[in-house]
Amino acid sequence: MDILNKILLTCLLLITGAIVHAQEPETIIRAFEKSYIHEADTNYTEAIQDLKNIYDPASYHINARLGYLCYLSGMLTESVAYYQRAVELKPYAIEARFGLTLPASTLGNWAQVRDQYIKILEVDPQNTRANYYLGLMEYNIENYELAARHFEKVVNLYPFDAESILMYAWTNYRMGKTREASVLFNEVLIVQPGNESALEGLELIK
Repeated sequence: MDILNKILLTCLLLITGAIVHAQEPETIIRAFEKSYIHEADTNYTEAIQDLKNIYDPASYHINARLGYLCYLSGMLTESVAYYQRAVELKPYAIEARFGLTLPASTLGNWAQVRDQYIKILEVDPQNTRANYYLGLMEYNIENYELAARHFEKVVNLYPFDAESILMYAWTNYRMGKTREASVLFNEVLIVQPGNESALEGLELIK
């Protein structure tokens, strides 16, 4: 009889466990749905709480979403922590790394921002967003040769991107490559006639 009771108890526990497991995705989906609704109403506190109620440290989606919501609510330190956790869970996912640059840049942690762009380019060398912003960072510290490499990649992929052509032009100008800079400034004017920065660059080259 004891053996039979143990068997029945084991079966009951297995069935109960299976039911709980089956319900789990629905619980998560409902929590995310509520979170999106609260976000749309700019009620970030509730949107965050919706996900904290089901928080799982092993969930990439929950951590990445909390990182974003905490950023929107101004909880920058918490945002960084959640995004970092998401990056640890999926190191090849570039979206969490881009997300991490948001609170990090607001906090003025430019070394962390730069590191994320570098890691993104290790995964996706042609990523235009990472190349452009890393190019800007290198340009601002007068590391023009490295900046030029990043801007060149973007311009080769998007020849109609006026901002990238313009930065590539100014980078060449800063390196003393006035002929190349002139060609690029004129390209900017083809894509975006009347661009004041390009006209200024051409005037300096005369």
